[in-house]
Amino acid sequence: MSVTLQWLGHASFRICCKDVVLYIDPWKLKEEPHDATVVLVSHSHYDHYSPDDVKKVSGPDTRLVAPGDVVATEGRGKAITPGSKVEEQGVSVMGVPAYNHDKAFHPKSKNWLGFIIEICSKRIYYAGDTDKTEEMKAIKDIDVALLPVGGTYTMNAAEAVAYFKPKMAIPYHWGDIVGGEKDAKEFSELCQCEANILRPGETFNLE
Repeated sequence: MSVTLQWLGHASFRICCKDVVLYIDPWKLKEEPHDATVVLVSHSHYDHYSPDDVKKVSGPDTRLVAPGDVVATEGRGKAITPGSKVEEQGVSVMGVPAYNHDKAFHPKSKNWLGFIIEICSKRIYYAGDTDKTEEMKAIKDIDVALLPVGGTYTMNAAEAVAYFKPKMAIPYHWGDIVGGEKDAKEFSELCQCEANILRPGETFNLE
């Protein structure tokens, strides 16, 4: 079963399979599709948790999965922590730790997240805003990894690939706020797996 993955820009993705539509960290959306089955939010920084953009994709039956601070602000949703797993509308979501080691931007104590998403027999890892962590070594069998490459707030993504060896990687967190196309291309050159650089709005079919 084919999974369609669309990069919406910065750290935002739309993932579809059959009748499931999943958004990750929707931000700066131009349209209001209200078509989400599930919305995942990795953490509460404004460029990842945008209440207005969550509303743009949400309908009456949309499920929100996010850290506790986002759920508390939103007043709804399923709180998830690193290491916990939820099943929503035929999609499995595992929380993965996402944090900085020596920078104050994303402290481990916040319990902010990356996600391992299982949808239509495919495993997708979305790293969130994170440095390379020891916990990544436990990640297995990833069909495509979505990794931040803009630097400053996040890791050297090419080094992280060696920890869990995905079949393919797609860079994000470039082209807005920090990072540029140069960072995406450098990641592609150094990455120890197939790398696919998407443009904002571009889609990729995972067969």
